[in-house]
Amino acid sequence: MTGATFDCEIQARFRDMNIGGHVDNVEAMRVVDEARIEFFRFAPVFGDQTPGLLRAAPSGVTDLMGSQRIEYRTEMRFAPYKPFLVRLWISHVGRTSFTVAAEMRAAADHPPALLAESTLVLWDQAAEASWPISEAVRSDLEAFLGEPAALRGR
Repeated sequence: MTGATFDCEIQARFRDMNIGGHVDNVEAMRVVDEARIEFFRFAPVFGDQTPGLLRAAPSGVTDLMGSQRIEYRTEMRFAPYKPFLVRLWISHVGRTSFTVAAEMRAAADHPPALLAESTLVLWDQAAEASWPISEAVRSDLEAFLGEPAALRGR
C-alpha cells in the first residue's frame, strides 16, 4: 500500500443474516457502502479539517456508482455485537471518475472475507454531466492511492 487507508467498524445488524445463518451477500455490500459513505462524506480523514475524502468537491457534485466488482472469499457468520471491519483506499483516479477498493473482515485476525472495487463517477447535478476532477479533489484522492484490490482474474 503506498497511500493511506481508511479503516472503520460497521456494526452488524440482525437483518444482515440470511436463512443459512451467515451474512447475506447483499447485506455485506451494504456494509461496504456504508463505510464508503462515511469515508467520502463524514470521517475526519484529514484531521480536524472539513470531514470526508470528497470535502473539496463543490456542492451539487455527487458520486454515482459506475461499476462494482465483488469477490466473496470466505463465509461470514453473523456474530451479534461484533462489528465488521472495513478497509478502503483509492486504486485509480481518472478524469471524471475514480475507483475505491475495499476489504471486509469479520475479525482483525481473519483474512478478508470480501474484496471489492467500485468505480464512481463525479456528477454535476446542475449540468447533468460528469464533473472533471479538480486538482484539490485529485490531491485528496491521491493521498489514499494504493494498489488495486487483489481480485482474481476472470
